[in-house]
Amino acid sequence: MAAVALLAACGSSGGGSSTSGSGSKSAAPAASGGATLEAGASCKSSSATKITFWAWLPGMGRAVTEFNKTHPGICVTPHLTVAENIGFSLENKKIPKTERQRRVRDTAAILGLTGQLNRKPRQLSGGQKQRVAMGRAIVREPAIFLMDEPLSSLDAKLRVQMRAEMLAVHRRIGAATLYVTHDQTEAMTLGDRVAVLSDGELQQVAAPRALYDRPVNLFVATFIGSPSMNLYLARLDIVGDTAELILGSQRLTLPPAVVKQSTELTSYNGAELIVGIRPESLSLADHPRGPAPAAAAASARSSDREVPGGRPPGPTLAGAEPGASLTAEVELVEVLGTEQLVHFQLDARRIGDGVGVARVDLRARIQPHGRTVLAVDTERLHFFDPATGAAIH
Repeated sequence: MAAVALLAACGSSGGGSSTSGSGSKSAAPAASGGATLEAGASCKSSSATKITFWAWLPGMGRAVTEFNKTHPGICVTPHLTVAENIGFSLENKKIPKTERQRRVRDTAAILGLTGQLNRKPRQLSGGQKQRVAMGRAIVREPAIFLMDEPLSSLDAKLRVQMRAEMLAVHRRIGAATLYVTHDQTEAMTLGDRVAVLSDGELQQVAAPRALYDRPVNLFVATFIGSPSMNLYLARLDIVGDTAELILGSQRLTLPPAVVKQSTELTSYNGAELIVGIRPESLSLADHPRGPAPAAAAASARSSDREVPGGRPPGPTLAGAEPGASLTAEVELVEVLGTEQLVHFQLDARRIGDGVGVARVDLRARIQPHGRTVLAVDTERLHFFDPATGAAIH
């Protein structure tokens, strides 16, 4: 079977992601069984931004004539059994009984609900109810699914479980899906591609890893990744072969490869720019973070679907090397079980609210209200224009 895409549309509340799903107004067959889905996102301007979503569909040349949309919350009818809930739409469409029963059985098998077909919703867990709601959509065998925050009503633990189950179901049923969510973790784990929207405008569409590694502007950079990227105003000084970032009273030396690979960075020589440092690009200088062998092996097997903002593969950070460290005032330390989040202040001008955050090894000993030296992975810095917010590549 040809690959089928899942496009996740995400953004901050009010950004237009749900409206994009609601505004998906047309689908047309394309050559060789493909389809184009146009979703109109509401904009402050008179012209609407359009997301063109192209996907392979099972059944070459099959016309795209039916959508099915799932809404936030768990939509099941309490007085009907699981089988009756799943088959409700088929009965309304006058599908013959034998065909209806076959579809219900097949859908229940996909969702792991075969043993619950005769139960009422009150006898089911929250996750099972959500699967029944999905079954009501799957049983219609639509060519394209539009899912509007289907997991928003679930608790955190169940949401994690259902994410994995939904991904498995998507692969099994083979239907293109537009998945709308405000949760970046859902978007990054489920989407083959992710569309990021803000104020009704499409900011970037890319694979999850590309969004994390090469955000096109400040909004995408800070929206993708948790904790958010640290942003500081800096000045770039290039003298000969040496390029330095001046952050307050401190300096970071850029590796020659970083300057050489960037076609735009040298044009900011002597000018201000915004430097972005992800929390996972920082470590305690006297306690470099290095993954355990098992973790390193798992990292090597990671793919574009891996959730950025966790601990992406990269070079192990070394100690306080000249030009690769920053002295910071520690304000708060969050111990999360597998790691620590260190909240800190620099004497550089921070862009945005709050303080800086570093993700450090759990074994590192650090106390709040003191000074520490943070090693910086200078090969993984991000740069943005302070006037436009666009990325400097």
